[in-house]
Formats: sequence, structure tokens, C-alpha cells
Amino acid sequence: MSAQPTPTAAGPLAGVRILDLSSVVMGPYATQVLGDLGADVIKVEPPAGDNLRAVGPMRNPGMGHLYLHLNRNKRSVVLDLKTPEGLEACLKLAESCDALLYNIRPQAMARLGLSYEAVAARNPRIVYLGAYGFSEAGPYAGRPAYDDLIQGQTGIAALAAQQSGELPRYAPLTLADRAVGLHVAIALVSAVLHARGSGRGQQVEIPMFEGMAHMMLGDHLGGATFEPTLGPTGYARLLAPHRRPYATADGYICLLIYNDKHWRNFFDLIGRPELCVDPRFCSHGARAAHIDEVYAFVADVIATRASQEWLTELARADIPASQLYTIDGLLQDEHLAATGFIRHVDHPSEGPIRTPAPLGRYEGTPTALRRPAPRLGQHSREVLEQAGYDRASINAMADRGITQDGND
Repeated sequence: MSAQPTPTAAGPLAGVRILDLSSVVMGPYATQVLGDLGADVIKVEPPAGDNLRAVGPMRNPGMGHLYLHLNRNKRSVVLDLKTPEGLEACLKLAESCDALLYNIRPQAMARLGLSYEAVAARNPRIVYLGAYGFSEAGPYAGRPAYDDLIQGQTGIAALAAQQSGELPRYAPLTLADRAVGLHVAIALVSAVLHARGSGRGQQVEIPMFEGMAHMMLGDHLGGATFEPTLGPTGYARLLAPHRRPYATADGYICLLIYNDKHWRNFFDLIGRPELCVDPRFCSHGARAAHIDEVYAFVADVIATRASQEWLTELARADIPASQLYTIDGLLQDEHLAATGFIRHVDHPSEGPIRTPAPLGRYEGTPTALRRPAPRLGQHSREVLEQAGYDRASINAMADRGITQDGND
């Protein structure tokens, strides 16, 4: 059964207002998370709209599936920022916002008339956050950055090849966009808290390359952590060639035998208790030192029985294991169904859709799907009126293509 959005619901960020000038994935993902938590996110789009609107499948033009998920709990305002009137409207909106988020080069923002200095002159308390490819402090400043490029440049594709023995490949999701997008969300909330306490805003920079490098090196700096180095880079367990779903007699399962108790139980389960004192398996350190051999041994054992038999026996032995899902299988998961994770919503223009619920539970300030992803310019008139524009002024801007009313 489909549900209607609950526009009056409030989350823990109710009362925070964000002017979102970002597009595609990283910035919109950050503001989707913050919108889910109750922030009022005003999404400023050019007359052509966010490029991601065009990525299908879709029922209606400009309302692709990625756009629908990344832009719920937001209001869409169309402004042509290359016109004086559009620029002035954007600056006027910034006056009532806690933060402004953008993802183009700072130099491009300055050319538009939206430099930090210009925005802070209208609102000294604003957090002015740039989320783009590379820090302005280094030689890569201004380079184009997309998820594939960042995955390649931070070692993800090469590590996939090292682990699998196959060709380099990217992770099959917008991993860098979404991982660094969470950094963006955290940074924005942190800076807003500081501004509310101090009365002063600030510029913040969250670069995609450095954000993903931070994540990768946290796992894989390895021996290069130390000076002089104590061995090669890389986390050996993660790079073991058999670290992947295990083939069973009739499919695959996911299995991680991690601590000493798990291993004792596993050896009892397979009738090999003597392996507890084997020098390859007797301790966490020993298993780490022989990780390729350890994973290969488990792979050979798991291949001898059917998937469901293994899952039943492993659960009985309190050893962490799970089924291997496709995305279609994930949608049918009983736990997600029981927790209401997949929400069935009636979108006013797109009809019934599925979307993941806001993450987490907040007892005192529950989150909600307050607004479905907006049509292009759906809230232009509403937001501009709140900023002090009268109906005649908005109509004049619409007539000249500076704004659009998505309700027309």
C-alpha cells in the first residue's frame, strides 16, 4: 500500500535552511541526507534543470529514478544565475539560509557574483561550503572530477585488479560521490553548529579526491604507515584473492569466520577440531599471516555442501554468514520488509514509487518523507514569495525566463 508524504513532520535538523546549488550526485546526496533529517533544502536549478534529471528510467521527462531518490525532501527553485535578476534573487535567498552548498569551481562561483565575500556580505553567519574535485591548495585545483575518475585516482580500480587477478574495474556504484557526500553533510552540520554558537559563518572546502584518499589510505596505508616503512601498502585480508562470496555445491554464500570463537566452532562443525592448534589457524595473527591459504581452505570446504545447508549449520554454530543477494533479492528481504525500509509512496506526478526510508530512528524528532522529489521549478513562486518578492515581480521574471513555475 502506498503512503502520502507528511509535509508537517520534523526531524532533528528542523529549523536549518540550506541553499543547495549543487547538482548530479555528491552534493545532492549530502543534502538529501540533511533533508531527510528535517533541514529545509532549497534546490536552485538552472532553467534546463539538474543534469541528473535526464538519467532514466523515468515516467515523465526530467524525473529520472536517480533524481527522484537524491532530491526528495527538497524544494526546487529555478533561477538563471547568469542574469542580474537571477543573481540578486539567489543572494536574497541566501540571507535567510544557514548554509550554501555548491560543487563548481570557486572561480566560477566568483564569476557568477556568488563568491564567499559576496554571499557573506549579505549574510555573515552563512556557511559557504564548496564540494568539488580537488583542493584549491594543490596543483590539481580546477580539474574535472567524476566518480569514475576519483575511483581510479585513489586506487580503487587497481586494488580490485590486485585482489581478483583480473582487469582494473570500478566499484559498481557511485562510491566516491556517496562516501564523500557523507563527509559534506557532516561538515555542513558541524560548521552550522559553530556559526550558531559564534555568530560567524565561514568558508568550508570538502574535496572529493582527498575525501576518497582519506578512506582508502585508512585501510590500505599498511606498512607505509611507519617511517621507515614496515612492509608493503595494502590490508592483506581485504586483498586476499579468495575474499569473495564462497561457491557452494549449488550457488554462493557470504561468510566471515573472524575471531577465535568463530574458528573453533567452524572446525567443530566440519569435524576438524585439531586445526585449532594448526600454526596457520591458531590465532588471529597466524591467520593474518597466512590469509591467502586460510581463505583458500575455507573455499574448498564450502564447495562441498549446498547453500541452505551451510546457512542453517553456520547459524546454529553462531558463525556470521548470509545469503548472496541480487538487487532484486534485496528488495524482497524480510528484515527490510519488517522494518519498513522500502517505502511505497504516491508521487504527485510520477505515481507509485519505491524509495528507501530515511536512515535511523530518532525517538524525539522522527524523520519522514516530507516532500517527494520536486518537479523543475515546482517551488519557485513559493520560495521567492517567502523571500519578499511580490506576484508581479515573479511573473516578470518568469516571462523573461529567469525563473520557472513548475506548477504551470
